[in-house]
Amino acid sequence: MKSRIARTLSLLLLTVFLTGQAYAEDSPIGLWKTIDDDGKTPKSHVQIFERGGKLCGKVVKLLQSEPGKRCDQCPGEKKDQPIMGMEIMWDLEKQPDGNEYADGKILDPDNGKVYRCKIWREEDTLKVRGYIAFLFRTQTWHPVGD
Repeated sequence: MKSRIARTLSLLLLTVFLTGQAYAEDSPIGLWKTIDDDGKTPKSHVQIFERGGKLCGKVVKLLQSEPGKRCDQCPGEKKDQPIMGMEIMWDLEKQPDGNEYADGKILDPDNGKVYRCKIWREEDTLKVRGYIAFLFRTQTWHPVGD
């Protein structure tokens, strides 16, 4: 009887562990290498994190620009602030299907424009889509280390 309970408990714990591992692998939380629209040129590293149940992202390293580069075309309080350390994604909410985060915003520090945003994992990459109405642009980001 005790060995049956022990086996059942072990199977239950293993299932919980594996489910947690699968969830962690699908999460966009982490450090990502952004790629320019040319599809080849790495531009920066963005750290995606959770705050208040929503996802946000900030630039932690610039790869093609000087570290002190400022966002001279950004709106509001971000104007003329350093891009490194700047939050460029915010308010992304997990969607009911569980694979996508949407209804957030993303800032393009090159032109200062803010777009609606959604992100999702696709295999080992992160798809990041900024859009206005029916016009959109999707970039593929890669985990840092790739």
